Amino acid sequence: MGLQGNEKFPNMGALVDTIHKLGLKAGIYSTPWETSYAKFPGGSAETASGEWKKIGNKFGAVSFTKNDAMQWAAWGMDYLKYDWSIDVPHVEEMSKALHATKRDIVFSLSNSGKIADVDAYAKLAESWRTTGDIYDAWQDGDAFWHFSVSEIGFSQDKWAPYAAPGHWNDPDMLVVGQLGWGPTVKPTRLTPDEQYSHITLWCMLSAPLILGCDLDKLDNFTLGLLTNDEVLDINQDELGKQATRTGSNGAIDFFVKQLADGTYALAAFNRGDTAKTITLNKAGFSGITGRITRVRDLWRQQDIAAFSTFRTPFTIPPHGVTLLKLWVNK
Repeated sequence: MGLQGNEKFPNMGALVDTIHKLGLKAGIYSTPWETSYAKFPGGSAETASGEWKKIGNKFGAVSFTKNDAMQWAAWGMDYLKYDWSIDVPHVEEMSKALHATKRDIVFSLSNSGKIADVDAYAKLAESWRTTGDIYDAWQDGDAFWHFSVSEIGFSQDKWAPYAAPGHWNDPDMLVVGQLGWGPTVKPTRLTPDEQYSHITLWCMLSAPLILGCDLDKLDNFTLGLLTNDEVLDINQDELGKQATRTGSNGAIDFFVKQLADGTYALAAFNRGDTAKTITLNKAGFSGITGRITRVRDLWRQQDIAAFSTFRTPFTIPPHGVTLLKLWVNK
């Protein structure tokens, strides 16, 4: 027997069944340490009996990894977030335990992964965090462990070579809509344009799209952000490439992502505080060469009929984005 529910969640199997009937997936949180972040039992202890004393921010002498994995599979869990200062040996132990259950459980590593270990992560897990905790601020988090959307999103290039189908860099969850839990749920502090940029950047990065908002409080704007099929297709592209920053022009950063059908996604982000008008006349330096035959604005879901050359101007609002799909005749 592995970890069990408590008085708040007495029947975990029934809870998971309810989640699945809603068409959703169920996930669970654990750690190889003795104690979790929220001061619940972790995946190890000092004794074989598993006695737990609400202390122990460390790896215990006795591991209960196999027991826990079998219990999660029996409940029907689909996702495991494995947290705190994890190392490769403990990741490997849990990876083997999850595979032994024969259940398809996504293995997601947190806290911030070490890029020196990413080759091992890619063999053992489906995703790994590349940052500390995200907060709903465009820049300058409230505390030293709070990371803003721009602080995270525009610093992911070094991780790009390690993204591939089934193995993903994870810059943390989406902070759009109503955030928090219980009585503290409140609207995100991101402006509408910052939210467009947030979703665009995560889609360009081929990042896991983990909702951080209350599904019972989805307004039309947030629902539109999360259900634009043409934008989501960029995230879900089967080639699995992560976009990289291919150039900057003042406050504008350009990101390009090669797609499986031979087209390109190009995102131009305005990181400045005033609107900017730009062209794509230097797109050739981003690896996009040839004659553009079609351009589609993915957020507006419409072709840009007037687009004729790389010199066609675009105006981007402050902290906003233009997301284009380009067809190029080489």
